[in-house]
Amino acid sequence: MQSTANYLWHTDDLLGQGATASVYKARNKKSGELVAVKVFNTASYLRPREVQVREFEVLRKLNHQNIVKLFAVEETGTSRQKVLVMEYCSSGSLLSVLESPENAFGLPEDEFLVVLRCVVAGMNHLRENGIVHRDIKPGNIMRLMGEEGQSIYKLTDFGAARELDDDEKFISVYGTEEYLHPDMYERAVLRKPQQKAFGVTVDLWSIGVTLYHAATGSLPFVPFGGPRRNKEIMYRITTEKPAGAIAGTQRRENGPLEWSYTLPVTCQLSMGLQSQLVPILANILEAEQAKCWGFDQFFAETSDILQRVIVHVFSLPQAALHHVYIHAHNTVAIFLEAVYKQTKVTLQNQEYLFEGHLCALEPKLSAQHIAHTTASSPLTLFSMPTETPEGLAFRDPALDIPKFVPKVDLQADYNTAKGVLGAGYQALRLARALLAGQELMLRGLYWFVFSNMAGMPEIQELKGAAELRAKLRTLAEVLSRLSHNITERQLSLSSLSSELARDRDQVHEDRSIQQIQCCLDRMYLIYKQFRKSRMRPGLGYNEEQIHKLDKVNFSHLAKRLLQVFQEECVQKYQTSLVMHGNRMRVVHEARDHLRLVACSVAAYSTEAQGVQEGLSKILDWLSHQLLQDRTKAAQASAGPMASYSCPALKDLGLHMEELCEEMKLLAFDLQDNNRIIEGLSRAQSASDV
Repeated sequence: MQSTANYLWHTDDLLGQGATASVYKARNKKSGELVAVKVFNTASYLRPREVQVREFEVLRKLNHQNIVKLFAVEETGTSRQKVLVMEYCSSGSLLSVLESPENAFGLPEDEFLVVLRCVVAGMNHLRENGIVHRDIKPGNIMRLMGEEGQSIYKLTDFGAARELDDDEKFISVYGTEEYLHPDMYERAVLRKPQQKAFGVTVDLWSIGVTLYHAATGSLPFVPFGGPRRNKEIMYRITTEKPAGAIAGTQRRENGPLEWSYTLPVTCQLSMGLQSQLVPILANILEAEQAKCWGFDQFFAETSDILQRVIVHVFSLPQAALHHVYIHAHNTVAIFLEAVYKQTKVTLQNQEYLFEGHLCALEPKLSAQHIAHTTASSPLTLFSMPTETPEGLAFRDPALDIPKFVPKVDLQADYNTAKGVLGAGYQALRLARALLAGQELMLRGLYWFVFSNMAGMPEIQELKGAAELRAKLRTLAEVLSRLSHNITERQLSLSSLSSELARDRDQVHEDRSIQQIQCCLDRMYLIYKQFRKSRMRPGLGYNEEQIHKLDKVNFSHLAKRLLQVFQEECVQKYQTSLVMHGNRMRVVHEARDHLRLVACSVAAYSTEAQGVQEGLSKILDWLSHQLLQDRTKAAQASAGPMASYSCPALKDLGLHMEELCEEMKLLAFDLQDNNRIIEGLSRAQSASDV
């Protein structure tokens, strides 16, 4: 046990260790509050006095939620070693998060945005106080959980920090080599003499490497054999990198350098976020300090991302989910243009459903009027079907699974198990995404079929209108033919709707996710044993035999996991993509046919209205004539010649009364017919919207 006047810790509770100090988990002697104490070793006191006190001075100057707080500076009781008492972050560092097998291919998008927000806010506070950190890396970004369960990341380890204005330079070298700016790397790692001075933008390079690492799970610049085994090539990659490239690798010994201008397909970030992030990485991962962005532009561009809202859009033609990043103050027109950039669906062909209802998006309105979406409840985009839906783009996890070496090598076996487990977690994520994609395909198409059926006129009304053919033969024949065609379309769509509902039930009954999760759980137990065993100098005979059996079982579980992923997830998903493409064409043809029906009936509307107006005039004239005849007949019956009134006049009156009644019925039928036509016109208008 070691202690200061107010704090107590055990040397077994080591949190981290560096060249000049060790960090332990400690407690306040009075309150029991957990803290982190940084205890400086003998080597630290060999540094100049001003360097020794610099970290204390820097931390006292800072006060921000994304920077680890300094509580006190104390000394141990016996050796009089300096101790920094700091805020304790119980969830480790960003590096420990990234080293977890489930994050082998980078963080999920939501978590990455939290990291970005916290790092940007913390760095902004440093620059406001004129401080350069000089050792930004995932291991120096601590994580704790907030009261609402959210991650909070905090910058720590200010041993290399110093005060430096934007236009000032320094010549001392600090940092971790994988995250060092190339100019600093040349002198610190390659030991090449050079007289370059460094500015605050060296922190931006380190931030760029850190953000790439967080997004992908890997370092951006990797020579064959690794960064620490091939330092000359590491330097070449960082300094020869073309403009716009964000990563470089050497895949074989003495092989060519390969550049990447995009994030890898295994990255979990959406293309909407990647399109915003990649230009930032390209401009801060710039070896020439004169070409690198300054902090002002970096803060402006990252803040622009963080201030945007996400609208989730599932494109039925592509069978793909898109994250559209827009500002709340943007117009709907800007949103529609952003959708076009990601889907290539032109503005005039974009039709939307949300939760089963047609969603009319007025371009002039504010984007705030767009419904609140989630990945499981997105806007559904309908447009012209493509030949083959693209679906989710992914890399087969089997390609990233390493093989166990035949002999027992505890460190190698641990590394292999970690790699296999990472690929297994990637397979689980992909399986969930593929299943969710099938659900969105079926649900979206089902909704669209239902909305089009709901927009159709009642078949019975069309049949009733067709019965007018005795009085309006031409129009009745058209209505009868249209009624038959729409009946056929309705039966087709009803069949498709039932088929979609059946397939959705099958998706819900799928158990492949549970099977993959079961394999992963069993693999994780073996992985934990390997992680524990690697710390031992060796294994006894029996333990070694168990270790060998665990390797065999681990490999069998990995094989089973991949089999389920390929046969139960990928194959079903690919089959569903083909079916989705065919169904899209059926729905699109039915919708186009409905539009033609509505247009055809609308064309006859004018003619029918003209007939109605003509009949109304005739009816008015006949009614007037009938009234006059009745008046004359009444006058005649009152006179002396009443007994001699003509019987033909009575017959004519009765005939005109019958004709008048028929005209009234015909006018009523025409009014009913016009109501049907107006219904079809409304269906066309709704479909056009």
